[in-house]
Amino acid sequence: MQCTRNVTDHIIWVGANDRRVNLFENLFPIPRGVSYNAYLIKDEKNTLMDTVDASASGQFIENVAYALNGESLDYLVVQHMEPDHCANIQRILELYPEAKVVGNAKTMQMIGQFFDVDLEDRKVVVKEGDTLELGSHTLHFVMAPMVHWPEVMVSYEDSEKILFSADAFGTFGALNGNLFNDDVDFEKDWIDDARRYFTNIVGKYGMQVQALLKKAAGLDIQMICSLHGPVWRSNLNYFIEKHDKWSKYEPEEQAVAIIYGSIYGNTEQAADALAVKLGAKGVKNIAVYDASKTDVSEMIAEIFRVSHLVIACPTYNGGIYPPIENLLAHMKALAVQNRTVAVMDNGTWAATAGKQIVKQLEEMKNMTVLDQKLSIKSTLKADQEEILDAFAQQIIDAM
Repeated sequence: MQCTRNVTDHIIWVGANDRRVNLFENLFPIPRGVSYNAYLIKDEKNTLMDTVDASASGQFIENVAYALNGESLDYLVVQHMEPDHCANIQRILELYPEAKVVGNAKTMQMIGQFFDVDLEDRKVVVKEGDTLELGSHTLHFVMAPMVHWPEVMVSYEDSEKILFSADAFGTFGALNGNLFNDDVDFEKDWIDDARRYFTNIVGKYGMQVQALLKKAAGLDIQMICSLHGPVWRSNLNYFIEKHDKWSKYEPEEQAVAIIYGSIYGNTEQAADALAVKLGAKGVKNIAVYDASKTDVSEMIAEIFRVSHLVIACPTYNGGIYPPIENLLAHMKALAVQNRTVAVMDNGTWAATAGKQIVKQLEEMKNMTVLDQKLSIKSTLKADQEEILDAFAQQIIDAM
């Protein structure tokens, strides 16, 4: 049974959803699944925009056949060669032998790496600024290298003012019958997954995203068709502004997230005591996370959201407790910057984690580490309340 949706009168969503997969890229938990979006432009030259993951091949092939309704396929535009979008290239070329592949030079190279397919007479190589006439529709190709692979490009269709944005403006989450952003409560049900998607998948490449946003600003975009998540047809500025902040590494909110590692609960107790202090001093919407239980992708997303971060960590084997060490490694890899951090450590005989955490933070860009550290020996004692109060106050003062 086909599962297609009209994006416009001439553009059809032919993608698929996967609610069985547990880990995106075998790494990031996706309890709500994910959509693999592909689009068919019906015109004098029928054009398929990307394919889908191997897990959704059956549904995708059926959708494409239904949307074509017996007509030929003229072009397959490949914007991104990651396997969750390119897995069906060879199958489409086998099913539609008259179809030509449209992509840039790096795309063609990667197709040869993934598939044993002869493209000699079937490829159309495009570069920045090239166009492809389909009839009443015209595609304009814009290169977007490292958003988030080197071959990525996006395509602007000028008659309907649609940006086919590859992985840009995507989000985790399967589409539950509602294709468009204004069919769902995005702020309530989708923004956390969108933030987690961007910060963990694309977050390292903020400079490249900024370059793409500058190119997009010169286009009259009325709709954004990403390869994951809802199609944006209203309130585009809301989502574009989120990406602008994320890619500039600017916090969305003046807020505090406390992330702790705790072996036997003593560091957790100290983190809770700090949260209570901050709350009593008027700080709202404090977030507290156990690094041993919370997936690192969620913590990274929160660090992108908030302006101020507290890291509380016990010393472990003379070093940093592994879940916190893992978080710091991800922060560094994903270019986290422009945050204010307070550090708390714990050690029964040698509280050395704090110094090592500060050293790692100082290796990141534009990270402000607050002067006063809080070091506890085994447990936070009542006679340390003034120290805790001062520790909390410096966070507030920095806000």
